[in-house]
Amino acid sequence: MALVYLLLGVCAGIAAGMFFRTLQLKKNQMATQHKVEEIIREATRQAESLKKESLISAKEEILHERKTLEDEVRDKRKELQILEDRFLRREDMIERRMDQLEKKESTLDNLRQEIDRTLTEAEKLKETQARELTRVAGLTVEQAKEELLRTVEKNLEYEIGIRIKEAEERARKDAERIARELVVNSIQRYAAEFTADNTVAVVSLPSDDMKGRIIGREGRNIRSFEMMTGVDLIIDDTPEAVIISSFDPIRREIARISLEKLIGDGRIHPARIEELIEKAKLQVEDRIIQEGEQALFDTGVKNINPDLIKLLGKLFYRTSYGQNVLQHSKEVAFFAGLMASELGLNPTIVRRAGLLHDIGKAVDHEVEGPHAIIGKELVARYGEKEEVIHAVEAHHSDVEPETIEAALVQSADAISASRPGARRESLESYIKRLEQLENIASDFEGVDKSYAIQAGREVRIIVKPEKLDDARSAKLAHDVVKRVEKELEYPGQIRVTVIRETRAVEYAK
Repeated sequence: MALVYLLLGVCAGIAAGMFFRTLQLKKNQMATQHKVEEIIREATRQAESLKKESLISAKEEILHERKTLEDEVRDKRKELQILEDRFLRREDMIERRMDQLEKKESTLDNLRQEIDRTLTEAEKLKETQARELTRVAGLTVEQAKEELLRTVEKNLEYEIGIRIKEAEERARKDAERIARELVVNSIQRYAAEFTADNTVAVVSLPSDDMKGRIIGREGRNIRSFEMMTGVDLIIDDTPEAVIISSFDPIRREIARISLEKLIGDGRIHPARIEELIEKAKLQVEDRIIQEGEQALFDTGVKNINPDLIKLLGKLFYRTSYGQNVLQHSKEVAFFAGLMASELGLNPTIVRRAGLLHDIGKAVDHEVEGPHAIIGKELVARYGEKEEVIHAVEAHHSDVEPETIEAALVQSADAISASRPGARRESLESYIKRLEQLENIASDFEGVDKSYAIQAGREVRIIVKPEKLDDARSAKLAHDVVKRVEKELEYPGQIRVTVIRETRAVEYAK
């Protein structure tokens, strides 16, 4: 019985334990469910918060993009307005030029009719004079012609002077005015710097003690530097400065860069000098290519052989009378293109020829001959068009220009070289040119005095009035011009002015 009770007690204990275990499990399950629900609610709150933040961020981004788009649209509208204004101005200019052309055509028609009438009247007058001469002098027509020719020969010099003066007046009324307007418009539409290049470079030193380190023990550093670069280093009493002298601008630039790096590095010995010079050469070669490509970009010229681009870049380090040759080449391209546009021609070929016209100067110290002919051979070798080749070889009249493109490049070259501040020349050559100009004018008979003025741009000749009349003075100006063109070399043009003055002075007593 006791065993039965024991078993019943054990069963009851097990049942009670299971009951309490079940209650505990249910309680834990409810707690876990409560935590899950709390986590879900927290996640929902965070999701809502993230959603609001995302919406706010998206709205801000949309507003930013809209503002950027509005700014771009506003800028585009401004650009379109500028283009529209430019097109309107261009249209007005074309209309004015059309009106001018119509007026010129009408004027030419009137002149043609007047010339026809004049010729008809001259023929009638000629016949009348012939009949009158035959009647009065008892001469035949042939005899009258011979007598007339003898009279003309006596007055030939006078007639030549009159004709030269009339021709100059006619040319000045039309050709000079049109040419001046064309050139002035082209120059006004382009602005450039004044010349500022030299054959020396100055490198600043942190102190005068650096001069001794540059020279080195027994001069080994300076000798190595000069031998490797091909320049002359001038180390004198100038405080904290070293002068690099060379007529080769590329060598001078390599030397300048190398010396500045040596000074900054502080380690100056032959091995380091050689290393930095090689690096400077690579740097200058990169600059040459960059300048050549920049010149193409500035002038709008495309599809040029890479070797020609490199030669163009070399012109950046070349000067002519102090004028940078690459800058001069770009000016010629701009001027020639502007004049071509004014004349209604295609400016592309003209700009290309203008940019390449002095390409021969990049190698003229290596190849014999005029730089125009050298340049012609270079552009022909690299596949340029015939119009470009001819314009390059004719820009200094080594051959006569046969195309309008060649004439425009020649004119643009003269404009760029002769504009104020473009070039400089030494005092000796300047004085020599003025003396030559005055000597040429003084060599002619009847000249009293001659003066070269306006920096050699004009020569004024005072003649003896009792020896030269007005017609012969006009002929003298023409003869002086021809001799100046033959014997002198000068940029731009020289004006010759002949002054003939007669004075009568009396005194009342």
